[in-house]
Amino acid sequence: MILQLLGSLGLLLYGMQLMSDGIQKSAGQSLHRILGLMTSNRVFAVLTGMLVTMIIQSSGATTVMVVSFVNAGLMTLPQSIGVIFGANIGTTITAWIVALFGFNFNISALAIPVFGIGFFITFFKKLKKQSLGEAFMGFGMLFLGLDFLSSVIPTVDPESMGFLSNLTGNGYLSIFLGVLAGIIVTVLLHSSSASTAIIITMSYNGILPWEFAAAMVLGSNIGSTIDAILAAIGTKVNARRAALVHVLFNVIGTCLAIIFFKPLLSLVDFIIPGPVIDSITTHIAMLHTVFNLVNTLIFLPFVNQLAKFTEKVIKPHKDETPDVYKFEFTSVGIRENSEASVIRAEKEISDMTDIVIDMFTRIQKGFAQRTQDFIAENIDKLSASEDYADQMQEELSKFLVQCQTLPLSDKLRNNVSMMLRIVDDLESLTDDCYSIAVLLKRSVEKKMEFATEDMERLDPYMELVQHFLEFIKENINKPLDAEKLRLAEVMEDQIDMFRKNLKKIARKRLEEGANVKAELLYLDVIRHIEKMGDHAFSISESLSQTK
Repeated sequence: MILQLLGSLGLLLYGMQLMSDGIQKSAGQSLHRILGLMTSNRVFAVLTGMLVTMIIQSSGATTVMVVSFVNAGLMTLPQSIGVIFGANIGTTITAWIVALFGFNFNISALAIPVFGIGFFITFFKKLKKQSLGEAFMGFGMLFLGLDFLSSVIPTVDPESMGFLSNLTGNGYLSIFLGVLAGIIVTVLLHSSSASTAIIITMSYNGILPWEFAAAMVLGSNIGSTIDAILAAIGTKVNARRAALVHVLFNVIGTCLAIIFFKPLLSLVDFIIPGPVIDSITTHIAMLHTVFNLVNTLIFLPFVNQLAKFTEKVIKPHKDETPDVYKFEFTSVGIRENSEASVIRAEKEISDMTDIVIDMFTRIQKGFAQRTQDFIAENIDKLSASEDYADQMQEELSKFLVQCQTLPLSDKLRNNVSMMLRIVDDLESLTDDCYSIAVLLKRSVEKKMEFATEDMERLDPYMELVQHFLEFIKENINKPLDAEKLRLAEVMEDQIDMFRKNLKKIARKRLEEGANVKAELLYLDVIRHIEKMGDHAFSISESLSQTK
């Protein structure tokens, strides 16, 4: 009997996976396009998540897809929240299919022909509908597994399962144990749809009492978050936040459902009148639907607040750049609030300086190592930082221009003009950092050889630029006095002198027959480093003009 249960369960799960995979493959591009074109309209996001999940029969697959889209920057965190809500509603369709069609007629009579149709669709390669055929085969196997499971369970002696009945009637202890059982089953199966189908089947055959089955369904919603959690491992910060939204939605919703457990069951009884024992399957399906609908209605007005909460809970890693930069301008007419807006911008400029220093520090390590491992680990992060700095320049410049329309003092108005120039220079510094990183990557990929003394000559040159950048960080948003401006001039002159000497050495090697490509790349690196010194001095000049 145990082997028959395992076989039936395996057939059910494999059929569900095959059907979901087949539908995703055959309609994958369309589904991705639908998710990729999400708007900020939260209701539309919910409907989209619900529709996609109904099609692919897997809220886990939809949530994993959403996490991937957020990780790739194709969807914002608030957009993903609505889709996740909708996915939880859409996943209830499986429970309704099982409840309405799984026990009312001989499903094996339908399942076997559907499987056969699917097999022959995949068999004839010229049709080019293999994915659709897999979906049909999965659909047939799902119902065949359900039929086998339903036929095996009646052979279980109800008296031997009497302990399940005894679990009911112990108040919140019974509910807690049912929720825990639902979590464990769903985590093991990686599918709330499959666990719900099993709960419905066992309840139909009298194994599970109504209240315990209801508690297990609630638990299955928490267990379903396992796929989102696993998908978020190693992803960017917003993808991890999207996974947290999925967890919060189901955990908080389940806690509320436990608190109002009796009213929730009464609501289901009201929607589906009559003795529970006569319609246990539809009661469970309705409970699953009501839970997710009510949960969505509760959470939907608080999408933005939920997004902000996850931002506070999950911070970017120390070396991680967020996906999208937004800096909203709030119109005010009071002078004190106008000054506060300028202070806000100063803080963002300081953060932008940190990005420059982090990028340059990475590059220094790259020249010290010059390995493929370093490139694989850092080039994408450097690219993301440069792209983020571009966004910061655009948003900050827009913000500062709008600040100029506020009732500012002459001193602050002058400072805002200086800040606009500083933002441009900081963005140019990130451009140069990334350009150097690309040159470094090319030198590694082309396996270019550089003399040890040539690389050693770069060390003091780059150290000088590093000191200059730290000088900028230390003095950013402060008026620069004459003495410090002279120090900046000295550093800039030293960088220029280094560049001239290094260029002379490189040209001499070219005349002596050195590798042309390697020497030209070396000269490009020198030029970009020198440009960074120019931009750093330009920032120093702007700071000297602030008041």
